[in-house]
Order: sequence, then C-alpha cells, then structure tokens
Amino acid sequence: MKYNTFYFIFLVLLLLTAFIVNISFGSVSIPFKTVVKSFFTDQNIKESWLYIIKNYRLPKAITAILVGSGLSISGLLMQTLFKNPLAGPFVLGISSGSSLGVALLILGGNLLGFSAIGNSNLSLAIASGIGAFLVLLAVVLVSKNVRNTASILIIGLMFGSITSATISILAYFSSAEQLQQFLFWTFGSLGNLTWQELGLFFIIYLIGMLLLLFVFKPLNTLLLGDNYAKSLGVNIKKTRFIIILITAILTGIITAFSGPIAFIGLAVPHLAKMLLNTSDHKILLPATFLIGSIVMLISDTIAQLPNSAYTLPINAITTIFGAPIVIWLLIRKKQIV
Repeated sequence: MKYNTFYFIFLVLLLLTAFIVNISFGSVSIPFKTVVKSFFTDQNIKESWLYIIKNYRLPKAITAILVGSGLSISGLLMQTLFKNPLAGPFVLGISSGSSLGVALLILGGNLLGFSAIGNSNLSLAIASGIGAFLVLLAVVLVSKNVRNTASILIIGLMFGSITSATISILAYFSSAEQLQQFLFWTFGSLGNLTWQELGLFFIIYLIGMLLLLFVFKPLNTLLLGDNYAKSLGVNIKKTRFIIILITAILTGIITAFSGPIAFIGLAVPHLAKMLLNTSDHKILLPATFLIGSIVMLISDTIAQLPNSAYTLPINAITTIFGAPIVIWLLIRKKQIV
C-alpha cells in the first residue's frame, strides 16, 4: 500500500512537471518560471508570451491530458471486457466511424452536395461525431443480441473494414487537395481547439468519465470470467453495455476533436500494470489516467520540436512510443496481466 501511495505521489508530480514543460516548449521558448508565474499573475510578463500561453499552449496542454487519459481508460476497459491484452479503444470501430464522417465531409462533400458546410474545426468535429455515433448505435444494437463478447469484437472489426473500404472509394474520386486535407486530419492534432471547443470537449469527456462509477465494482470480477461475475450478482449485459458506451463516448469525442491518436490506449494500461504490479481496477484506473496524461504531454512536447518552427504529427510520436511496447508484450506474453 505504501508503494502504491509513493507511485501515485510520483505520478502526480510528474504530471505537473510535464504539464508546465509542455507549455514552456515550442517554436517560442518561454522560461519555466514564467509559465508557473502566469498561473497566478499577469504582471511583469511579456504580452506576447502571455497570449501564447493562455490562447494556444494552455488549451493544447489540457487537450493532451483529456486525450491521453480518455484513450488510456478506454483501452483498459476494452482489455478487461474482451480479456484480450492487445485490445485497444478503437476495436469497436468507433474511430473508423469518425474517420468515415470526416471523409464524407472532406472527400465526399462535392460528390454528395454538401461542400458548402465548410471544413472548419467544428464542422469536422460534428462530422466525426456523427460517424462515431452511427457506428456506436450499430454496435450497441448488435451487442444486445449477441451473448459472446468476442463476437462484438469481431463485429467491431468488420465495421472498421466496411468504413475503410468506403473511405478508399471516396479517396479514389477526390482531388489531391482533398486527399491532403484528410491526410493531415489523420495525423492527429492537439493544438487546434479554442476555449469554447475545449469546453464542449470537456463536458462530453466528463459524461464518459462519470459513467465509470456504474462499472467501477464489476470490473475486477469480469477478469475472472462471466460465470463467476454472474454468481456474484453482476448484470453482465448491463455492465457490458455501459463499458461499450463509455469507450464510445470517450473515443468518439477524442477522435472528433483531435483525430485518431494511435497506440496510447493500447500501451498505457500495460505500463500501469507493470509499474504497480496489480490487476485491481481501483488502483489501475487512476494510475492509467495519470500515466496516459503524462505520456500524451511528453509526446506532444517532443512533437513540437522545441525552439523549431516545425511540428511533427502527434500520431508519429505516439506510434514510435507505443509500438515497441506492444512488440515487447508479444515477446513476453506470460507477463501480461
């Protein structure tokens, strides 16, 4: 118990440090002390620095925390539900639905006659959200009629294949400019949100997180099998539905506002399990939240290429981080919880 307390104190301090460092670094270097000071006062701080911190870097850092924690929690839930260590937040096809929504707006706008809507951040988020919701609706309807949890996983993968095929057809009839815009969206981005958009993001994110309260206790019992969980009075169908709903809400809203972010939801839950050496979700959930936030902040800091005008795709950084962990897990299967 003492070790867990120490780890959590360490993770909280690391999160605060990563948060401030993330705000400090960028094309314009801002001193660490100035960033800390800006949280308490506006006096004796350059107006340009203050504008950059409050209108660009602070929303971006908060977005990184929401994205990292949301994807990591979703990944943990999927791995628990499917009892599959290689399950991630996108296995239900929610991300594919989001991508299809954006593809219809960017690539199929002229073809379908609604290009006049425009491709602003908000319109892209709305299109992505509608696509995610439609796939969620299909998965939920199917899950009510399927007893085997593994079948839901396969159905999610099939939805992903269908949407990918549709996107390929749309891409075939699209211009180079449209393809480039869609490609940039798939790279993922944390720095395009206004405070108003971030507020909407946070409200929907919070709804997903609050739903965790309804499945907090049954999560540990699911690891021991459905029959054991039923013997303890757990309503499997209800619990499964809520887990799917939480994952869909978090994954859908994150993909809508930030694009598809790879490997965070797959790798971070295993990092939490290895660090704390437990499968108890009362410990894993807060640990996964903190580690996911830290990893996303660090990844974004690296992607910014400090003191450079260039910004790397965030998806490239998270993949470079996450892929080796997945490979290592496959090599050491016996240690996967």
